[in-house]
Amino acid sequence: MHEETSTSRPAAVVIGGGMTGMLAAAVLAEFADVTIVERDTLPEGPAPRKGLPQARHGHLLWSGGVKALHQLLPGIVDELAERGARRVPVMKNLVSKAPSGQWFRRFAQARHTNIVCSRDLLDATIRTEVVRDPRIRVRERTELEGLTGSADCISGVRIYSGAQRETLSADLVVDASGRGSRTPNWLKQLGIAPVPERTVDAGVGYASRMYRAPRGTTDTFPIVNVQADPRQPPGQGGIILPIEDHQWLVTLSGTRGGEPGGSNDEFVAFARALSHPIIGELLSGAEPLTDVVTTRSTANKRRYYESMPQWPAGFVVLGDAVAGYNPVYGHGLTVAAQCVVALRTILRQHDVVSPQTSRRIQQAVAGPVGNAWDLAVGQDIFYPGASDEPATRTEKLLSAFVDRAVDAGSRNPRAMNALLDVMSMEQPPSRLLKPDMLCSLLLGRKLPPLEGPPLTAAELKSVSC
Repeated sequence: MHEETSTSRPAAVVIGGGMTGMLAAAVLAEFADVTIVERDTLPEGPAPRKGLPQARHGHLLWSGGVKALHQLLPGIVDELAERGARRVPVMKNLVSKAPSGQWFRRFAQARHTNIVCSRDLLDATIRTEVVRDPRIRVRERTELEGLTGSADCISGVRIYSGAQRETLSADLVVDASGRGSRTPNWLKQLGIAPVPERTVDAGVGYASRMYRAPRGTTDTFPIVNVQADPRQPPGQGGIILPIEDHQWLVTLSGTRGGEPGGSNDEFVAFARALSHPIIGELLSGAEPLTDVVTTRSTANKRRYYESMPQWPAGFVVLGDAVAGYNPVYGHGLTVAAQCVVALRTILRQHDVVSPQTSRRIQQAVAGPVGNAWDLAVGQDIFYPGASDEPATRTEKLLSAFVDRAVDAGSRNPRAMNALLDVMSMEQPPSRLLKPDMLCSLLLGRKLPPLEGPPLTAAELKSVSC
């Protein structure tokens, strides 16, 4: 990793060396010399690290995120595939039970493609590509104490590594530190009014375990997903993600009062007790490779930085540091990549050292953040105890409309494609109001509902081989 940087260009500091931070650094290197401040020791290849415990649970990159990743690092999607990541055409290779109970059909035509792999492989592939750039240096095992500057303009950061303390000057500081972001405290120390926040917490607990896929299965075995129903709490669900090295990453979830435990012996029993037992049945032919791991940090929490009346020049917040989502929807990585695309768009239009550039970036970031927020909260707000504030009229209407869209999508390929435009974050929720979708809802021919999961006979046989 590079340890030298030029002083002839503007300077930028990125807080956090995860996927968001690495992508942000890749963009910023076009305009400035970049220092990434990371508290962990970053592994050389695909391996777990202390600061990313959620990596042990299921992740995927929706097609909106795949397109964003390709824009930011051309060729990286092919590199991921060469290293074992799976390109999954949706709905062709996705078997999914909707929250409202329908099984989606596996329509042959698929225009949305997700990337599925372990989080360790995703991060390592991106990290390897980014740190090759000589304009980027990484300060590992380094803690950040706070921001320097004033309420009007951030001028850098205070850091320490071991007993050594120093200040890094910067024309732009980017917080990509994730859910644990301390930006609200840092801004308070500078005399800036508290940021407006909202939390919707369904009390979701997660449990994951890695399996060796049954010998008869191939690399085209579908994702299998049983989604939770917020109208029948506790909402319980699960997913099998076939990832690299012929492994299945299995994640089970349950809302408050119905969380999965951490016992190896109870894992498959919990899967069999879901609204359909298919995940538990498939696991009967798979070999466990790890013990069960659990987590409870799953609340939807959004900070409305874009609406603050005062925002300092030279400071930007991206990804999970702006909003964290219930991981069951799988939108966090896609939002992060789209936030960085927004960062690049603004920086190509406005000088990195311009006083208004940071506010413009923060407002642009609110687009993808808000799209994912509406989708997540539109489900989780209905769980008991999820929020002190009841669902708004708009949220109720959106939820009801999405339920109708899901029903149409499960039985009509045109409606399904429009629904996936939104769920994959290629387009905002307003896409569901376009004439083609409304026509499919009101007039489109609909096939009868499926009675069970649409796995083929060959797929079911492969699991028992």
